[in-house]
Amino acid sequence: MPRITDLVRSGRFVVTSELNPPKGLDLAPMLEAARSLAGFVDAFNLTDSHNARMSMAPIGAARRLLDEGVEPILQMTARDRNRIAVQADLLAAAALGISNVVLMTGDPPSHGDHPDAKAVFDLGSVEIIRTVRGLNEGRDLAGNALRGAPDLCIGAVVNPGNPDLDGEMARMTAKVEAGARFFQTQAVYDVPAFERFARQLDRFEGLEVAVIAGIIPIKSVRMARYLNENVPGIEVPEALIEEIAGSDDVDATSTSIAARTIAGLGSLCQGVHLMTLGREALIPAIVGQAGVSARAPEVLGAAAGGAG
Repeated sequence: MPRITDLVRSGRFVVTSELNPPKGLDLAPMLEAARSLAGFVDAFNLTDSHNARMSMAPIGAARRLLDEGVEPILQMTARDRNRIAVQADLLAAAALGISNVVLMTGDPPSHGDHPDAKAVFDLGSVEIIRTVRGLNEGRDLAGNALRGAPDLCIGAVVNPGNPDLDGEMARMTAKVEAGARFFQTQAVYDVPAFERFARQLDRFEGLEVAVIAGIIPIKSVRMARYLNENVPGIEVPEALIEEIAGSDDVDATSTSIAARTIAGLGSLCQGVHLMTLGREALIPAIVGQAGVSARAPEVLGAAAGGAG
């Protein structure tokens, strides 16, 4: 299966989305959603106990996606693992054929359904990226040689709407220097603001660093207000909130806004990451109205042949 950076090099505008592994063993709804969207989405993030709510480990769910011929992106947080467990899980993922990972620190347990759980956070966001690069180079974090090294495509997260853009770019630069080669962003609603962020990306010229812009379709006025008030770096413009408030068909309006945003991003990024929060049925219309599509079979074959 092609890695995310292989798809970007092939010239595709990459479309990714995300799926939450179940709280339990019933993978049927997740797999059905993946099958129904396979022609619209290039790869799916498998979340790692999203919002600190316990669920099946994403490694198992990612392997099942591969069995279905669907490309997974393994999310891994530092919240629940020390450095030994991080490395062990990454090696297990690579042995199962998983090639794309997105690394992040993760939400504190106090935000989830096991608030008394003890957080680990042994590694920070840059350290966990550097750890994966070391594994790719054939050594563990203690400098010991591996018997067989993985070839993981390293992804990370970035917040283009951070008011402290200089600080955000400094953190992104540190992640690139540590080994990250693709980034998925916080949700984007303001294209001109994203353009200011995109102008800063010239510093990575020649490193093939891909930025995949996050898109969360607006579900309601209440949701938009919540994002503005509680999620740092997200700013839903008042005009969009008024558009949702005056709509007789919120799903249609939400789809239109998401598609317009994607079209407006144009050449500013290498793809979009659709976070539909259980509204995966909107994805085909969003992708269609935006004029983007998942990779064609011939591109998939070419990318897979060049993945190495």
